[in-house]
Amino acid sequence: MTTVVLADDEVLLRKALAALLPLEGQITVLAEAEDGEAAVQAVLRHRPDVLVIDLEMPGVDGLGAVAQIRRRWPGQVILMLTRHARPGVLRKALKLGVQGFVSKSAEPAHIASVIAALHQGRRWIDSDVSALALIDDCPLTDREIDVLRATGDGYSVADIATRLHLAEGTVRNYLSNAMQKTQTRTRHEAARYAREHDWL
Repeated sequence: MTTVVLADDEVLLRKALAALLPLEGQITVLAEAEDGEAAVQAVLRHRPDVLVIDLEMPGVDGLGAVAQIRRRWPGQVILMLTRHARPGVLRKALKLGVQGFVSKSAEPAHIASVIAALHQGRRWIDSDVSALALIDDCPLTDREIDVLRATGDGYSVADIATRLHLAEGTVRNYLSNAMQKTQTRTRHEAARYAREHDWL
């Protein structure tokens, strides 16, 4: 039996996986988490065999949660669910020790089989996830994406600087570069443009 913690802010998807995964394999869902912070707490409390976590969540996102978990529980096996895997995201996740990447559109039976494979010590990156990463045409750097995502969430330049541990001038430079690359006039337009192109 493989124990799992599920972390995803999309309630319907999370509940569906919680109900279906035990039917597809020898899986017990110990807990569910609706955001990254809750995922960290659930992992530390339950110590599951595998954490199944969404990449994009409000507040502490998937990568942020993984980084915290790795510091406090380095051996945790992690499967990341994603819709859009940019090369930079894949690199960050692999560097953090994420063992698996699966598309959020995958069938529960496939996700269950990947969970089993990871529990056995294997690694897995879905072919469609790696293909999306390879053909990615996003001109933005990872840091430019970070500041645009925070802009889209409604944070001020000062707030973004605090959250990302950057100087305000550095944040403005990243925003300026992003505006040039997206050919937009304001940081909010740049964030909207990037989100429409699935870069955030």
